[in-house]
Amino acid sequence: MAAEMQIPTFQDILRARQQIAPYLPRTPLYSYPALNELLATQVYVKHENYQPVGAFKVRGGVNLIARLTPEERARGVIAASTGNHGQSVAYAARLFGVKARIVVPEGANPGKVAAMRGMGAEVIFHGPTYDEAKSYCEELARQHGYRYIHSGDEPLLIAGVATLTLEILEDCPDLEVLIVPIGGGSGAAGACLVAHTLNPGLRVIGVQSEAAPAAYESWRQRRLVTAPNRTLAEGLATGVSFALPQQILQEQLREFVLVSDEEILRAIAWMAELAHTLAEGAGAAALAAAYRLRDELQGKKVALVCSGGNISLEQLQRALALRLQKQNQ
Repeated sequence: MAAEMQIPTFQDILRARQQIAPYLPRTPLYSYPALNELLATQVYVKHENYQPVGAFKVRGGVNLIARLTPEERARGVIAASTGNHGQSVAYAARLFGVKARIVVPEGANPGKVAAMRGMGAEVIFHGPTYDEAKSYCEELARQHGYRYIHSGDEPLLIAGVATLTLEILEDCPDLEVLIVPIGGGSGAAGACLVAHTLNPGLRVIGVQSEAAPAAYESWRQRRLVTAPNRTLAEGLATGVSFALPQQILQEQLREFVLVSDEEILRAIAWMAELAHTLAEGAGAAALAAAYRLRDELQGKKVALVCSGGNISLEQLQRALALRLQKQNQ
């Protein structure tokens, strides 16, 4: 298990960038005056919501599936997901002619499910939560011999998603603070690996919903723990932490904050209003954390990872309704 997995090296991340470059665009790093005013500092948004599947995880999916053996490709792949990991696997599988099966919880985001099916994946519904879908996915992999793609405990996935931080530091070498959403932790783990090599003084801050704090509690207690998983932000909705990302985070991440789902909803509306950006819950979580920490971030150069934009109409409506309610009070 995790003890047998190697932490990706910086060379692995450079190789991942070469691997994914023919298939994925470099995403922009934009600054918005209204966000700068809100946070009273210079803020940049890394637009992973501009990826072909609307989320950062596709970087890891392409890097991993491109390197499958012919035998693994013939067996096909399977993954469990609340949406974005599944979309990344489906997208990459279609690129390389591999059959993909994605197990999702019964209440999965309909837009993400439709996107996975549109990319040719077989979508299998099981259980009310991600963790139950994941257990069933692992059972199917054992029964049928599919190549199981874990959403966090895969060195090639972490190396792939780490390329987004590589791009950030190339575009903004004097960055002082990077805020990264954490569900399973692959994105934050990748950010730590890149920062450790290129800019050890960079302040990397992880953020998770307090309604699904498994990764936070595992990081804080220095052991893998489970925790309630009730957040509305699908990209943060894990009740069990992942071993390989946690190994990296426990060694290299120095700061980790929790925000409420209401703060995330408010940040979704701010992203739409102030940055003209469609962000899902996980994609807006970095802004929620930055606003909470705004006093100590003043005068700093800050980047926020907008990890995805695959929000349902119902959740967007809820965020905008909350924003309008606050304005009218």
